[in-house]
Amino acid sequence: MKRIALFLGTNIAVLLVLSVVASLLGVDRYLTEQGLNLPALLGFCAVFGFGGAFISLAMSKTIAKMSTGAKVIERPSNSAEQWLLSTVERMARQAGIGMPEVAVYDSPDVNAFATGMSRNSSLVAVSTGLLRSMQQDEVEAVLGHEVSHIANGDMVTLTLIQGVVNTFVMFLARVVGYFIDRAVLKNDRGLGIGYFVSVFVLQIVFGILASAIVAWFSRQREFRADSGGASLAGRGKMIAALERLKQRHEVPGQLPEQMAAFGIAPSIGAGIKRLFMTHPPLDERIAALQSLN
Repeated sequence: MKRIALFLGTNIAVLLVLSVVASLLGVDRYLTEQGLNLPALLGFCAVFGFGGAFISLAMSKTIAKMSTGAKVIERPSNSAEQWLLSTVERMARQAGIGMPEVAVYDSPDVNAFATGMSRNSSLVAVSTGLLRSMQQDEVEAVLGHEVSHIANGDMVTLTLIQGVVNTFVMFLARVVGYFIDRAVLKNDRGLGIGYFVSVFVLQIVFGILASAIVAWFSRQREFRADSGGASLAGRGKMIAALERLKQRHEVPGQLPEQMAAFGIAPSIGAGIKRLFMTHPPLDERIAALQSLN
């Protein structure tokens, strides 16, 4: 319930802010007597497409902490927390990034994630399930994987990609919806019900197709993060960590949906569902590491 309330509250606030921005820029008045003003429509869609993606990124650390209950380690209370901090600090220095916040969240799920607005303002969090289930060398490799995500700028890159696809999903849905309303349904007075129904349906259809594009990019960044984790912790340790995940993850991870793409654990899918997986199958990730020179 807490996650649902947080998700709804955040999205309503974002929509209100973006609506005000679009109004101030004048791009919300894209329908004219001559028809659609395409530059204004593109601007309107870009405000919502990129604006929503970047606001979500800016709030990602706060949302991650609230949705998972992650507790940032400020003063280590035991040797395990001290080891986590010192390991992440060493890897961050090797990767040339600012020291991330390090957190632990209580969950039986064997998972970890990284998020944040930039390379120098980020968060690395691991679950208690992962700490209990993995050997220290394997945890080290997982931390290397997450630090590599930050060093590679994966959060910003994925946000840019999401912004582009969001923009064109909104834009194309409205252009096609307008054509259906005017040319097919012969409505010549403002925007008819055909427009609104078409836009609603088309945004769902185009959104599903766009999510496959985003998922493909997400899978590629997992291979890069695995390679980075191997560089920081050692290839053997990274392979061992993935083998451990393979043993433990017979079911998908339990991160909140908005954080799932940033975790290390795989989603599970076959056939057409594979197109929408944010992580490659573990066997493929292990094979890719084994093929490294």
